[in-house]
Amino acid sequence: MNNLSVLCLAVAGLSACNGSNSKSSETANASSRSNAAEKPNIVIMLTDDQGYGDMNCYGNLRLQTPNLDKLAAEGVRFTNFYAGAAASTPSRAALLTGRYAERAGLQGVVDYLSENGLESDEFTLADYLKQNNYATGIFGKWHLGCLPEHLPLRHGFNEFFGLPYSNDMWPFHPQPGHPYRALPLYDNERVVEYNPTVNQMTTRITKRATEFINKHKDEPFLLYVPYTQPHVPLGVSDKFKGKSGEGLYADVIMEIDWSVGEIMKTLKENGLDDNTLVLFTSDNGPWLSYGNHGGSTGGLREGKGTTFEGGQRVPFIARMPGRIPEGKVSDQFLSALDITPTLVELTGSQMPRMNKFDGENVWKTLAGQPQNHQPFFFLYDGQVEAVRDEKWKCVAPHEYRIVTEPGKDGLPGVQLANGGKTGLALFDLEKDPQESIDLADEYPEITKKMAAMMKDFQEEMAVCTR
Repeated sequence: MNNLSVLCLAVAGLSACNGSNSKSSETANASSRSNAAEKPNIVIMLTDDQGYGDMNCYGNLRLQTPNLDKLAAEGVRFTNFYAGAAASTPSRAALLTGRYAERAGLQGVVDYLSENGLESDEFTLADYLKQNNYATGIFGKWHLGCLPEHLPLRHGFNEFFGLPYSNDMWPFHPQPGHPYRALPLYDNERVVEYNPTVNQMTTRITKRATEFINKHKDEPFLLYVPYTQPHVPLGVSDKFKGKSGEGLYADVIMEIDWSVGEIMKTLKENGLDDNTLVLFTSDNGPWLSYGNHGGSTGGLREGKGTTFEGGQRVPFIARMPGRIPEGKVSDQFLSALDITPTLVELTGSQMPRMNKFDGENVWKTLAGQPQNHQPFFFLYDGQVEAVRDEKWKCVAPHEYRIVTEPGKDGLPGVQLANGGKTGLALFDLEKDPQESIDLADEYPEITKKMAAMMKDFQEEMAVCTR
């Protein structure tokens, strides 16, 4: 994106910067602790720039998302889930490593000119599971570096089909000043096409994802599906073009929903439904400067590229029959940092002794039980801009992105990178998820405590260098 069996997870907590581990030396003896029939399959579906208000079951009644609504009805829908960051690269790094992206030096968005990416001493979810005899596949957008050593097959994935970075990083960008090269489409580590038709990407990703399930139905697998949509430029196949009656963005969401249905159908056809944990979420909030092509925050403040709620609070659904309750809505706050540590324990995998997670065990929450959560820090480009602790969110003084004039029909509007400015503020997110009422003066002790937390964590992040 420019400028996402039984758990007994041992909480690692926050750690100092640490990245000197060797995958081969530390985890070579990771063993299969149970047979394939006992190991749960994992499916993670991650959309690109889908906002909190971009699903029917999240209150947007003009969007048709029957398969996602069914997924929510058969599992738990979370109303306080946060992407790991407010932009693509750091968000995906956080999800796949369980660590703040700053620890990997990936606080910014990478593109075709970037020489940095996810290094070999950063372990991904795929690394852990592959060494536990899981088949691992990614079909969609990677965005964690495009040099050979940074691509998915060097980070635990057996198969890759998709894009190395965002679909707007190509020669047809509508805005002047973006001299992008031809956009490569990879099949494993080989470029098989340039500038793939954006209208066909969801269909092609879905085909490869379902083929992966069919191919690996007799062994445990990790299927990671990071869709390239609804990131601009929007694209939808002919079978969904105009079908929603609500515009192109709604058509795109409708096709993603179809894809979710195809994946779920394939799981059921192979008898894998009951032993598969399915997770659905987004990598960050909507790109508001694209107007009717940019999605909805559902009334939350600001959008992508900011650490206000609209930038990082995203949809999250978890489904696993017999393990996760059906039809539950949870307001417990979680983050994408929790996904990898949770799944490492769920699958009986091992982690290097020195590779500490920032995320924590959230199984009790997924299973519908009460559970406290450690503070979650909102970072943007290496700066700690906010922290959430229980119902409170404290915002540090900073400048932030604002949209003064939204675009239309694929053309961006006017976006000011540092057009907004906030002082130290405190919000009660239970009563005020829109972050409209500053309570810093009313609760000075809470504000002081949380401001100190941000200061201490900023100092910790300052030593995270490569």
